[in-house]
Amino acid sequence: MSAQHLWFSDLSRLVNPRSIVLVGASEKPDSIGGRTLENLTTFSEFKGDLYLVNPGRTEIHGRPCVASVSDLKQAPDLAILAVRADMVIQTLRDCGQLGVKFAIVFTSGFGETGEDGRAIEAEMRAIVASTGMRIYGPNCPGLNNMNARLGLTFSPAWRIDRRPGPIGVATQGGGLGRSFIQAMDRGVGVGLWCSGGNEADLEVSDYIHYMADAPDIEVIVTTLEGVRNGPRFMAAALHAARRGKPIVAIKVGKSEYGAKAAQSHTAAIAGSAEINSAVFRQLGIIEVDDIDELIDVASLLARRKPTGNEQLAVYSFSGGTAALASDMVGVAGLKLAEFAPQTLAALKDALPGFAAFSNPVDVTAEVLVNTEVSYATLKATASDPNTDLVLVPIPVEYGKTTAMLADSMVRVQAEEPGTPIVPVWMSDRTGEGQRKMIDGGLMPMRAVGNAVLAVRRMIEYGRWKANFDREWQPLADTAAASATQNATQSATANLSEARTKALLEAAGIATPRGEVASSATEAARAFRNVGNGKAVMKIVSAAITHKTDIGGVRLGIASDGAAMAAYEEIHANGMKACDVAAIEGVLVEPMLPGPFIEAVVGIHRDPVFGHVCTFGLGGVSIELFKDVSRRLLPLTPASARQMITETRCYELLKGYRGQQPFDIDALVDTLVRLSGFVAKHAGSIEELEINPLAVSPQGQGVTALDAVLSYQGTEPSTW
Repeated sequence: MSAQHLWFSDLSRLVNPRSIVLVGASEKPDSIGGRTLENLTTFSEFKGDLYLVNPGRTEIHGRPCVASVSDLKQAPDLAILAVRADMVIQTLRDCGQLGVKFAIVFTSGFGETGEDGRAIEAEMRAIVASTGMRIYGPNCPGLNNMNARLGLTFSPAWRIDRRPGPIGVATQGGGLGRSFIQAMDRGVGVGLWCSGGNEADLEVSDYIHYMADAPDIEVIVTTLEGVRNGPRFMAAALHAARRGKPIVAIKVGKSEYGAKAAQSHTAAIAGSAEINSAVFRQLGIIEVDDIDELIDVASLLARRKPTGNEQLAVYSFSGGTAALASDMVGVAGLKLAEFAPQTLAALKDALPGFAAFSNPVDVTAEVLVNTEVSYATLKATASDPNTDLVLVPIPVEYGKTTAMLADSMVRVQAEEPGTPIVPVWMSDRTGEGQRKMIDGGLMPMRAVGNAVLAVRRMIEYGRWKANFDREWQPLADTAAASATQNATQSATANLSEARTKALLEAAGIATPRGEVASSATEAARAFRNVGNGKAVMKIVSAAITHKTDIGGVRLGIASDGAAMAAYEEIHANGMKACDVAAIEGVLVEPMLPGPFIEAVVGIHRDPVFGHVCTFGLGGVSIELFKDVSRRLLPLTPASARQMITETRCYELLKGYRGQQPFDIDALVDTLVRLSGFVAKHAGSIEELEINPLAVSPQGQGVTALDAVLSYQGTEPSTW
């Protein structure tokens, strides 16, 4: 059984309960308990049993009320806690003992306040472990099920934010989630919003997993302040990918400021922005930068399942606006459709001679005064066999004439449902036309740049989906998960270059044939043994990682005498940097003849997501240019090759400007072998870096010129 089936519970009775108990129900209209009761009874369509608990009341608004959860004769599916912080734990115990399946805790004052609050959340998890009841929250605004017309929330906004739709929203904080929800005013329907607050038990991963299976949800949106359990999050994301449900995400904490704010808000671990982004790309999660982009991308994905080959048409009554939109399409690397002959003929018949018939379509002001021209030209554009999406930038509000254009758009969209018509309402002045577009399900965007970016994100997702390996599982989703989550179980130790290279050789990765010398005489003998005319000599010590910095490296050794002198100098420098007992000797290796390109491969254990591989240009260039790509382990031949092609240094590797190509096939093989080696010892290896990894001309292989390994636990010599 896969890990994801062991990790995730069925949340059906949380999202759509048959019975509810509201603990802390109140008659006071502005209290948490009062607003929650009003949302359940007045602004929801809940048909199940509703029980009320308040020790000071026997009835509320004519409904019976008991003093304690323990007084109930049967266990409801869901308990909603609108009580003080000091009452939460006992109330949860009572609910768990009664057999309640789920509890929503609105109350704040827990993990976000510090160590004492986190200790109380640990008590909540103990209740989950002993009773099986799952906890949503604490410090949360509740759950909103728009498709079922059910507001499990105290928010007064529930009564107005109830437009249903195919988008599911899973957030940690409430404000960003509500901001997305209120895009309903632009026609973006949301079916379900789960905002889990501090996530003492249930977390975003659980809600994503549920939405992946929910038949009424087609697109998943999430805002994250931190990922608490990397393996669970990855399992949920992959489950959604296999179900064909795209995830659009904002990850807070990309800067130092954002990371600190995220920690203070929900006590979340922000994680490394670069690693987060790389993991998201690999899992098919569409990462965006702000709420507007989140809304635009999600709304577009709710209208079309992309293939990655989409072509666009631009349609406008303003020539300058059409040119602007087309220019932005080109800059974004997207493709304008080439109209079929019948499309061009239809446009020519309908429009005056000074109009632009080819893509982009400038229909001039004629469409603003003639309904039939507006309909016929848009119909021809949207029905073109090469057009997958029509972008309609509208620069100004023209009252009735803009409303007429909106009518044509809604009519054509109903007749051509497979080709989204995407209006861009560019004016700050709104009117009847915009409202007609919204009511017609067209979800107008606010700027041409926003719309083009959303289309690009959609198409990129389609390309990812076309290449998605459904069978791939991250290394952290295997038996290594426990080691990944408990990576601090023992102290980390380093292995010297010589010992690391011996392990690499055993794993099938080429290294120079070298010898470790313990004296000047041995250095001379080693020089003769390694041959090749010239040698490189390096200090060997697990305590010295940056050998060049301490004078521990000498190049171009060309004689016995030079080898002896280099040994004495290197060894003396080594003793200045560390205890003599930590020096294993001096490594003597043949210098690799050129030409070759220096690459770097590093694999390290990320505390959230597990082992991640980084590839890029080697030497100091990796720090200077930051030209790198990243992948979670394990690597496959396909993903290793993708890593290489994503970097700018790929142009050098394949032969830049007529130069000879280098051995990319051997490089791919080495990346896969390194991945397999780390996977085999995933519980021990913290970091493994080869820098540089020399990539020789095509057919001549690759060679690990320097390497370092850090590990925990078992001494690698016993591996």
